Amino acid sequence: MKEDGTPEVVPLYPYEFSTRLSDLGRLDFSAQPIPGSSREDFDPLERERLRMLIGDSPSADQSLLELDDESLEKALELTVQVEGEAIPTLTGLLMLGREEALRRLVPTHEASFQALEGTSVKVNRDYHGPLLKIVDQISDLFDAWNPGTELTVGLFSRVVPAFDERAFREAIVNAFGHRDYSVIGRVLVSIDVEGLTVGSRGGFVEGINVRNLMTADPHGRNRTLMDVLKRCGLAERTGRGIDRIFEGSLNYGRPLPDYSSSNSQHVNVFIPRSAPDPMFVEMLAEERERTGKELSISGLLVLNMLKTEGECTFANLLDSLDINRSRLQTVLKQLQDGGLVESSGRGDARAFMLGAKAYKREGEEIAYVRRSGIDRIRYPELIMKLAQSQGAYLHPISNSCYRFPVHAHTINLRNW
Repeated sequence: MKEDGTPEVVPLYPYEFSTRLSDLGRLDFSAQPIPGSSREDFDPLERERLRMLIGDSPSADQSLLELDDESLEKALELTVQVEGEAIPTLTGLLMLGREEALRRLVPTHEASFQALEGTSVKVNRDYHGPLLKIVDQISDLFDAWNPGTELTVGLFSRVVPAFDERAFREAIVNAFGHRDYSVIGRVLVSIDVEGLTVGSRGGFVEGINVRNLMTADPHGRNRTLMDVLKRCGLAERTGRGIDRIFEGSLNYGRPLPDYSSSNSQHVNVFIPRSAPDPMFVEMLAEERERTGKELSISGLLVLNMLKTEGECTFANLLDSLDINRSRLQTVLKQLQDGGLVESSGRGDARAFMLGAKAYKREGEEIAYVRRSGIDRIRYPELIMKLAQSQGAYLHPISNSCYRFPVHAHTINLRNW
């Protein structure tokens, strides 16, 4: 596809065969043995790092710790037998390889971390070592550039970082796990005043695009590598790590991660820098306390859109969110039953907005009434709703006129 969205015919060169087959799911490049390599290229310290990670992660496959080194490598497909000799695979070198071996045998493997303030580059570091070591090093640098703000919910206060740590970890693991290692490139982590960007070489695989990221069947180009990352507890075992990236923003009422700058050559996710929304966080906390469970990612997406837009029709929600019709109907009914969402109208034109629970802070009752879909038939109902929300009452002024105070205003029902 060209930049304007129209198709064109281009040649497919031999050096592009691996990339195309990987995109189609016909080739697992990460499972290929690396010519010229041997088990001597493995770093014993990285093997121990892998074992420690497995031991420390409750979601990891603990049975792997019972295996000796060679059996562990075979079980994770870090090596394969070639003419009776154990040869490291690409996954094996990425996980356990010495840095000099990786530079020599996997020159396409590289990562960078950048921190910028305006046009000034404060940090710019490149990495060529084994994957687990790089993830730890980048995470340590990231922590220093991820300040927190104090957030008070109810009686409790806590420090909320600018970027959710679990979402960041999932983003960089996905970048390493799904990138195209058959071409030269790097995993880039960049932090600036606008936000956090994580990018990697290689576009989306066949069947995945920006529109269906949340619902597409999880699959990638490096099956063996991702399987190792899941079994050692570093990646989400369900294959729905993308949900965790979005949850990191949704749970705090922040703008959603943005994949729109991705193309056929790169996948980039931008997580905007934004303060948490106390009203939204308190609403979710109360709902968790009421139900004893977390809201689904679909429910969070609906609430986020209503929070951003104020009011949306069913057709708008269906068109904008990556949720099918039946699931969206179910989610909206659950949110309405919980009092988080209110609606008016019928069919696809039915309008939805956040419920009264979202407007409990002082001074928000007026906004709640304004967004309730004012029409002439519902005026008396909305006025009563406002009175009840403020604890006010109606009192007779005359036989034909009723008034009650709303802050400094007076509402007159004469002639209604």
